[in-house]
Amino acid sequence: MTSNFTVNMNEYLPLRDVVFKTLRQAILKGELKPGERLMEIALAEKLGVSRTPIREAMRKLELEGLVIMVPRKGAQVANITEKDLNDVLEVRIGLENMAIDKACCLMKEEDFQKLKEAVQHFARVLEEGELTELAEADVEFHEIIYRASNNQRLLQLLNNLREVIYRYRIEYLKDEPTRLLLTQEHMDIYEAICARDAQKAKAITFTHIENQRKAIIRSINGHK
Repeated sequence: MTSNFTVNMNEYLPLRDVVFKTLRQAILKGELKPGERLMEIALAEKLGVSRTPIREAMRKLELEGLVIMVPRKGAQVANITEKDLNDVLEVRIGLENMAIDKACCLMKEEDFQKLKEAVQHFARVLEEGELTELAEADVEFHEIIYRASNNQRLLQLLNNLREVIYRYRIEYLKDEPTRLLLTQEHMDIYEAICARDAQKAKAITFTHIENQRKAIIRSINGHK
Protein backbone atom coordinates (compact mmCIF):
# COMPACT_ATOMS: atom_id res chain seq x y z
CA MET A 1 0.00 0.00 0.00
CA THR A 2 1.79 3.12 -1.24
CA SER A 3 -0.89 5.78 -0.58
CA ASN A 4 0.30 8.85 1.35
CA PHE A 5 -2.81 9.59 3.44
CA THR A 6 -2.37 9.86 7.22
CA VAL A 7 -4.72 10.11 10.16
CA ASN A 8 -5.10 13.50 11.86
CA MET A 9 -5.26 12.89 15.62
CA ASN A 10 -5.89 16.58 16.37
CA GLU A 11 -9.56 16.37 15.45
CA TYR A 12 -12.06 16.59 18.30
CA LEU A 13 -13.72 13.33 17.33
CA PRO A 14 -13.73 9.75 18.66
CA LEU A 15 -10.92 7.70 17.15
CA ARG A 16 -13.35 5.51 15.16
CA ASP A 17 -14.78 8.65 13.49
CA VAL A 18 -11.32 10.03 12.71
CA VAL A 19 -10.33 6.73 11.08
CA PHE A 20 -13.62 6.59 9.14
CA LYS A 21 -13.17 10.15 7.88
CA THR A 22 -9.54 9.48 6.91
CA LEU A 23 -10.38 6.36 4.91
CA ARG A 24 -13.45 7.98 3.35
CA GLN A 25 -11.42 10.92 2.09
CA ALA A 26 -8.69 8.61 0.79
CA ILE A 27 -11.29 6.73 -1.27
CA LEU A 28 -13.07 9.85 -2.52
CA LYS A 29 -9.78 11.46 -3.58
CA GLY A 30 -8.56 8.30 -5.29
CA GLU A 31 -5.70 7.66 -2.86
CA LEU A 32 -7.32 4.28 -2.25
CA LYS A 33 -8.29 3.15 -5.72
CA PRO A 34 -11.38 1.28 -6.99
CA GLY A 35 -10.88 -2.46 -6.57
CA GLU A 36 -8.00 -2.05 -4.09
CA ARG A 37 -8.05 -4.56 -1.22
CA LEU A 38 -8.29 -3.06 2.25
CA MET A 39 -6.26 -5.12 4.69
CA GLU A 40 -7.13 -4.37 8.31
CA ILE A 41 -3.63 -5.11 9.63
CA ALA A 42 -1.87 -2.99 6.99
CA LEU A 43 -4.27 -0.05 7.49
CA ALA A 44 -3.95 -0.27 11.28
CA GLU A 45 -0.16 -0.17 11.02
CA LYS A 46 -0.23 2.68 8.50
CA LEU A 47 -2.54 4.84 10.61
CA GLY A 48 -1.02 3.82 13.96
CA VAL A 49 -4.28 2.52 15.42
CA SER A 50 -5.70 -0.84 16.47
CA ARG A 51 -7.79 -2.99 14.15
CA THR A 52 -11.05 -2.18 15.99
CA PRO A 53 -11.58 1.37 14.62
CA ILE A 54 -10.51 0.12 11.17
CA ARG A 55 -13.19 -2.59 11.33
CA GLU A 56 -15.82 -0.07 12.51
CA ALA A 57 -14.87 2.33 9.70
CA MET A 58 -15.16 -0.47 7.12
CA ARG A 59 -18.74 -1.18 8.22
CA LYS A 60 -19.72 2.48 7.82
CA LEU A 61 -17.97 2.73 4.46
CA GLU A 62 -19.83 -0.37 3.31
CA LEU A 63 -23.14 1.29 4.25
CA GLU A 64 -22.14 4.31 2.12
CA GLY A 65 -21.35 2.04 -0.83
CA LEU A 66 -17.68 3.04 -0.87
CA VAL A 67 -16.47 -0.38 0.31
CA ILE A 68 -17.73 -3.85 -0.57
CA MET A 69 -17.12 -7.14 1.20
CA VAL A 70 -15.99 -9.89 -1.18
CA PRO A 71 -16.33 -13.53 -0.06
CA ARG A 72 -12.95 -15.11 0.78
CA LYS A 73 -11.16 -11.84 -0.06
CA GLY A 74 -12.42 -9.35 2.49
CA ALA A 75 -12.97 -5.64 2.04
CA GLN A 76 -12.09 -3.69 -1.08
CA VAL A 77 -12.81 -0.24 -2.47
CA ALA A 78 -16.02 -0.33 -4.50
CA ASN A 79 -15.64 0.20 -8.22
CA ILE A 80 -17.20 3.23 -9.87
CA THR A 81 -20.26 2.00 -11.78
CA GLU A 82 -22.20 3.70 -14.55
CA LYS A 83 -25.45 3.31 -12.58
CA ASP A 84 -24.00 4.94 -9.47
CA LEU A 85 -22.52 7.75 -11.57
CA ASN A 86 -25.86 8.43 -13.29
CA ASP A 87 -27.72 8.44 -9.97
CA VAL A 88 -25.28 10.94 -8.42
CA LEU A 89 -25.26 13.28 -11.42
CA GLU A 90 -29.06 13.17 -11.68
CA VAL A 91 -29.26 14.50 -8.13
CA ARG A 92 -26.51 17.03 -8.81
CA ILE A 93 -28.23 18.56 -11.84
CA GLY A 94 -31.46 19.02 -9.90
CA LEU A 95 -29.69 20.80 -7.04
CA GLU A 96 -27.51 22.86 -9.41
CA ASN A 97 -30.60 24.07 -11.26
CA MET A 98 -32.15 25.26 -8.00
CA ALA A 99 -28.91 27.04 -7.05
CA ILE A 100 -28.68 28.72 -10.47
CA ASP A 101 -32.29 29.95 -10.30
CA LYS A 102 -31.66 31.58 -6.95
CA ALA A 103 -28.17 32.87 -7.81
CA CYS A 104 -29.45 34.62 -10.95
CA CYS A 105 -31.90 36.55 -8.78
CA LEU A 106 -29.64 37.23 -5.80
CA MET A 107 -26.07 37.66 -7.08
CA LYS A 108 -24.52 41.09 -6.56
CA GLU A 109 -21.68 42.77 -8.42
CA GLU A 110 -19.06 41.44 -6.00
CA ASP A 111 -20.39 37.91 -6.53
CA PHE A 112 -20.03 38.27 -10.30
CA GLN A 113 -16.45 39.44 -9.76
CA LYS A 114 -15.67 36.42 -7.57
CA LEU A 115 -17.14 34.09 -10.19
CA LYS A 116 -15.05 35.71 -12.93
CA GLU A 117 -11.91 35.37 -10.80
CA ALA A 118 -12.75 31.68 -10.25
CA VAL A 119 -12.96 31.17 -14.03
CA GLN A 120 -9.56 32.82 -14.45
CA HIS A 121 -8.03 30.86 -11.58
CA PHE A 122 -9.24 27.57 -13.05
CA ALA A 123 -7.69 28.49 -16.42
CA ARG A 124 -4.32 29.21 -14.75
CA VAL A 125 -4.35 25.95 -12.80
CA LEU A 126 -5.30 24.06 -15.97
CA GLU A 127 -2.04 25.17 -17.58
CA GLU A 128 -0.09 23.70 -14.66
CA GLY A 129 -1.93 20.38 -14.98
CA GLU A 130 -2.02 19.34 -11.29
CA LEU A 131 -5.20 17.28 -10.89
CA THR A 132 -5.88 17.86 -7.18
CA GLU A 133 -5.50 21.65 -7.48
CA LEU A 134 -7.62 21.60 -10.63
CA ALA A 135 -10.37 19.70 -8.83
CA GLU A 136 -10.31 22.26 -6.00
CA ALA A 137 -10.49 25.13 -8.52
CA ASP A 138 -13.49 23.47 -10.19
CA VAL A 139 -15.18 23.07 -6.80
CA GLU A 140 -14.59 26.73 -5.94
CA PHE A 141 -16.23 27.95 -9.18
CA HIS A 142 -19.43 26.03 -8.48
CA GLU A 143 -19.45 26.85 -4.76
CA ILE A 144 -19.60 30.59 -5.48
CA ILE A 145 -22.90 29.92 -7.26
CA TYR A 146 -24.12 27.69 -4.43
CA ARG A 147 -23.28 30.25 -1.74
CA ALA A 148 -25.04 32.98 -3.70
CA SER A 149 -28.29 31.00 -3.48
CA ASN A 150 -28.55 32.13 0.18
CA ASN A 151 -30.14 28.79 1.11
CA GLN A 152 -28.24 27.01 3.86
CA ARG A 153 -30.08 23.71 3.44
CA LEU A 154 -29.37 23.67 -0.29
CA LEU A 155 -25.73 24.54 0.38
CA GLN A 156 -25.50 21.72 2.94
CA LEU A 157 -26.93 19.17 0.49
CA LEU A 158 -24.57 20.31 -2.26
CA ASN A 159 -21.58 20.18 0.08
CA ASN A 160 -22.47 16.61 1.11
CA LEU A 161 -22.85 15.64 -2.53
CA ARG A 162 -19.56 17.38 -3.38
CA GLU A 163 -17.60 14.82 -1.35
CA VAL A 164 -19.19 11.94 -3.25
CA ILE A 165 -18.65 13.71 -6.58
CA TYR A 166 -14.97 14.34 -5.75
CA ARG A 167 -14.28 10.72 -6.65
CA TYR A 168 -15.75 11.25 -10.11
CA ARG A 169 -14.27 14.73 -10.52
CA ILE A 170 -10.72 13.36 -10.42
CA GLU A 171 -11.65 10.78 -13.07
CA TYR A 172 -13.00 13.28 -15.61
CA LEU A 173 -10.14 15.71 -15.02
CA LYS A 174 -7.79 12.96 -16.22
CA ASP A 175 -9.52 13.23 -19.61
CA GLU A 176 -7.68 15.91 -21.61
CA PRO A 177 -10.49 16.80 -24.08
CA THR A 178 -12.87 17.32 -21.13
CA ARG A 179 -10.34 19.47 -19.26
CA LEU A 180 -9.97 21.74 -22.28
CA LEU A 181 -13.76 22.22 -22.50
CA LEU A 182 -14.16 23.16 -18.86
CA THR A 183 -12.73 26.68 -18.97
CA GLN A 184 -15.01 27.73 -21.82
CA GLU A 185 -18.01 26.11 -20.15
CA HIS A 186 -17.24 27.94 -16.91
CA MET A 187 -17.01 31.24 -18.83
CA ASP A 188 -20.31 30.54 -20.60
CA ILE A 189 -22.04 29.78 -17.29
CA TYR A 190 -20.55 32.95 -15.78
CA GLU A 191 -21.79 35.11 -18.67
CA ALA A 192 -25.30 33.62 -18.54
CA ILE A 193 -25.55 34.22 -14.80
CA CYS A 194 -24.25 37.78 -15.20
CA ALA A 195 -27.06 38.31 -17.71
CA ARG A 196 -29.41 36.74 -15.13
CA ASP A 197 -30.47 34.26 -17.79
CA ALA A 198 -31.20 31.22 -15.61
CA GLN A 199 -32.52 29.05 -18.46
CA LYS A 200 -29.35 29.54 -20.50
CA ALA A 201 -27.11 28.96 -17.47
CA LYS A 202 -28.98 25.73 -16.65
CA ALA A 203 -28.74 24.50 -20.26
CA ILE A 204 -24.98 25.13 -20.32
CA THR A 205 -24.58 23.45 -16.92
CA PHE A 206 -26.47 20.38 -18.16
CA THR A 207 -24.06 20.10 -21.12
CA HIS A 208 -21.15 20.75 -18.75
CA ILE A 209 -22.17 17.84 -16.51
CA GLU A 210 -23.08 15.58 -19.43
CA ASN A 211 -19.60 16.04 -20.93
CA GLN A 212 -18.13 15.03 -17.58
CA ARG A 213 -20.41 11.98 -17.39
CA LYS A 214 -19.25 10.79 -20.81
CA ALA A 215 -15.58 11.28 -19.86
CA ILE A 216 -16.02 9.26 -16.65
CA ILE A 217 -17.77 6.45 -18.53
CA ARG A 218 -14.86 6.35 -20.95
CA SER A 219 -12.55 6.04 -17.94
CA ILE A 220 -14.69 3.30 -16.35
CA ASN A 221 -14.71 1.34 -19.60
CA GLY A 222 -10.97 1.82 -20.12
CA HIS A 223 -11.31 3.86 -23.32
CA LYS A 224 -9.16 6.84 -24.18
